[in-house]
Amino acid sequence: MAIVITVFIVGVLGITYIRDNYTITNVYVSGNTHYTNEEIIDMVMTDKLCNNSIYLSLKYRNKSIEGVPFIEKMSVEIVSPDTVRINVYEKAVAGYISYLGRYMYFDRDGIVVESSLEAASNVPEVLGLSFNYVIIHEKLPVEKQEVFEEILDITQLLSKYNLQANKIFFDSEYNVYLYFDGIEVSIGTKDYIDEKIIQLQYILPNLEGKSGILEMKDFNEDTKNVTFEEKKQ
Repeated sequence: MAIVITVFIVGVLGITYIRDNYTITNVYVSGNTHYTNEEIIDMVMTDKLCNNSIYLSLKYRNKSIEGVPFIEKMSVEIVSPDTVRINVYEKAVAGYISYLGRYMYFDRDGIVVESSLEAASNVPEVLGLSFNYVIIHEKLPVEKQEVFEEILDITQLLSKYNLQANKIFFDSEYNVYLYFDGIEVSIGTKDYIDEKIIQLQYILPNLEGKSGILEMKDFNEDTKNVTFEEKKQ
C-alpha cells in the first residue's frame, strides 16, 4: 500500500512539475504574410495538450506541417520550456488569375501552386494572359513563358518600395499596365522598370483620391518623361 501511495505522490509531483515548468507562455511566428500570427498558432496548437512544450516537441519531432494553402511547410522549434517558435515557409506566389469562378495562384515559373475561392489582398490579379486550360501544379500554357518571371520581378519591386498594385495587365504585345485604385500606370516594356517603380513611390502619393492615366512608357535615363491625364468625374 505504501508503495502505491508513494508512486501516486511521485506521479502527482511529476505532473505538477511538468505543468508548472513546461507550459508554453510565449509563441513567436516568423515568415508569415498570408496568415496572421493567431491563425498560424491555431493551425499548430490544435488542442489543449499543445500548450505543453514536451507534448508539442513530440508531436512535431522530425515532422513539418504541410497541406496548408499558400504554405510550403511549417516547422516548430522549442526555444525553451515555455517558449516556441513557428517557422513558416510560404509558397513564392507571383500573382493570380481568375478561372471558372476560382482564383488560381502561380509562382515565378508559371506553375499553379494554389486554387482558392478567395482573392488575396496582398497578391495582384494578372490580366491579359491567354490560355485554354488550367491544371493545378502545372504551368499555365501561355505563349510567352518569360512573362511569369517578369511578373514576380514587378511584384518584388513594388513590395520593396511599399507599393501595392491591385492588378497587372499585359496587352497583346506584353506591354505592362499597373492599377492602383483609380490610377492606371502605363509602364510599357520592362526596360528601365526599376527606375519607373522608384519614381512611382514618389508620384502616387500626390495622386491620391484622383483617377486617371499615368504615362511612363517613354521614361528612360535621358528623358524621364512622365505625364498624368486626369479623368473627369
